[in-house]
Amino acid sequence: MRHLIYITFLFLLSCTAQKPVYMFTSFNEPATDGLRFLYSYDGYKWTDVGRTFVKPEVGSKVLRDPSIAKGVDGTYHLVWTSGWNKDKGFGHARSKDLVNWSAPEFIPVMESDSNVVNVWAPELFYDDENNQYVIVWASTIPFKFPKGQEDENNNHRLYYTVTKDFKTFSPSKLYLDPGFSVIDAVIVKRAAKDYVLVHKDNTRPNRNIKVAFGKSPLGPWTNISAPFTDNFTEGPSVAKVGKEWLIYFDSYRNKTYDAVKTSDFIHFDSAAVSVPHGHKHGTIFMATRKELKGVLNTENR
Repeated sequence: MRHLIYITFLFLLSCTAQKPVYMFTSFNEPATDGLRFLYSYDGYKWTDVGRTFVKPEVGSKVLRDPSIAKGVDGTYHLVWTSGWNKDKGFGHARSKDLVNWSAPEFIPVMESDSNVVNVWAPELFYDDENNQYVIVWASTIPFKFPKGQEDENNNHRLYYTVTKDFKTFSPSKLYLDPGFSVIDAVIVKRAAKDYVLVHKDNTRPNRNIKVAFGKSPLGPWTNISAPFTDNFTEGPSVAKVGKEWLIYFDSYRNKTYDAVKTSDFIHFDSAAVSVPHGHKHGTIFMATRKELKGVLNTENR
């Protein structure tokens, strides 16, 4: 009996050691220190790694809104907002282990249009069905679209490009014009031909978060929902926890980081979460225990 208990204990210990962990890319204001990571074993309670990694050395030399995705080759790609305005592209770096990163490079996705004001919050999605990365961001081109109360320099629409290798990119195209200023888009795959786009309605006075639905990561997106967060919320991040989805967001007027949970992206309930003070907009992804251990054991870079 003792032998059986011992074998069972070793089996459970092995399963725990192999179970993936949740990780969250992050940054702290004023966004000049570089990439940060949070980690969680349950998707609800988060701890800051306490170190920074990729340094903001391109564009306007800040690192905001870091978004990450892992390809079939095991390489992590990171993209981020490199400046508030004037930057017509975003930063990019790659890593095999989340510790050692390539030198940052600047991807000038909107350089062909001299009127582009900014490139904000590039969000990276790995399309496993087509073995390619979809990158979606928000840009303002004054007087190109109807606007509400917001200034012409703050009337965003979503744009995208596609790449397989981060060396060659498809021409940048309009991704979503929902009839209002929109930023902070996150693509969620529920199943084949079943996608959700979580995004921020950036119009005044709204500034809240909605969802839309599509059959492809490239859209088209339909059935845009009513907002499911209060006004003055932004930077959604999505994690699958059990049978539910958690949508994290920055309640920036309240100076809190909150979340809702949903099983269908139609009905939303508040979720009790714990996020370190100072954390800002990033991407939630799954990593191995070995990868987390490497990040925790690395000296500050």
